[in-house]
Amino acid sequence: MAALKYAGLEDTDSEEELPPGWEERTTKDGWVYYANHLEEKTQWEHPKSGKRKRIAGDLPYGWEQETDENGQVYFVDHINKRTTYLDPRLAFTVEDNPVKPTARQKYDGNSTAMEILQGRDLSGKVVIITGANSGIGFETAKSLALHGAHVILACRSIARGNEAVQRILEEWHKAKVEAMTLDLASLQSVQHFAEEFKSKNVPLHILICNAAVFGTPWCLTEDDLESTFQVNHLGHFYLVQLLGNILRQSSPARVVVVSSESHRFTEIKDSSGKLDFSLLSPSKKDYWAMLAYNRSKLCNILFSNELNRRLSPYGVTSNAVHPGNMIYSSIHRNWWVYTLLFTLARPFTKSM
Repeated sequence: MAALKYAGLEDTDSEEELPPGWEERTTKDGWVYYANHLEEKTQWEHPKSGKRKRIAGDLPYGWEQETDENGQVYFVDHINKRTTYLDPRLAFTVEDNPVKPTARQKYDGNSTAMEILQGRDLSGKVVIITGANSGIGFETAKSLALHGAHVILACRSIARGNEAVQRILEEWHKAKVEAMTLDLASLQSVQHFAEEFKSKNVPLHILICNAAVFGTPWCLTEDDLESTFQVNHLGHFYLVQLLGNILRQSSPARVVVVSSESHRFTEIKDSSGKLDFSLLSPSKKDYWAMLAYNRSKLCNILFSNELNRRLSPYGVTSNAVHPGNMIYSSIHRNWWVYTLLFTLARPFTKSM
């Protein structure tokens, strides 16, 4: 009872009645969530009963759902000429009561970043995410920022980075987010980014190496390296080396390298079993976009494993992650064939 009193939950008699300072809201797709205006946080579970709910049925006749400039859902009653942020279907909710999963089954292909981070307070944590203006990088940046982290969006286009920052701030105006220029196709740009970050004199608790290109035609970067290899792997490799001391000083810290299951479908050794450097940055006649991507992802994993071996004694862990087969993002934009393939597969894949 003392815990309930401390949380302000003992003041109401009904299990379904909300405590002072709480508000019931709905998402665009009909899920009910609860906003705590005193602590400025939201959660899926009812603050008293712990139940999850969803809307049952369609909107009443004459009602229409809209979204305001801040991204919040509101409802228009065309018959009575009024608007409200209260979903008229809230009186007809049903309890969502799935079987409680085991720890091994807790997250699956339907889990979102917001669900995984629910209840975590990342205040004081500093995070860098490469390629964070779209796709997986943006969803990761948004979720971490909405849980209190100071997130730096490292983007090739500072204009797109700033647009992504504004989208996050529209969801929570107190989010600590900023964009910085980082072009992984230029080792000089990587160096400038690291120097600019160091000048901020802040720690670095999480570095997420997410940016990647896929299906690009053969071309060389300004450093005379094949672009897929440099953007997907070597640029991140160099970035981690430049920020390694800050990661160690900020321990516990971690590096997350976004790789791919496609790393299994390639090889970087020659016929004698030795590393073939010509495969990493191939010439134009030996280039195939898919193989180049696969090799860069294999390099990601080998790098992450060795980085973890070297830095874990200093409190810095490194993990390579596979985000899921055929996630529908903008990574396919470089060639119409891949765009067609992803479009056809979209009904069967996870989207942003």
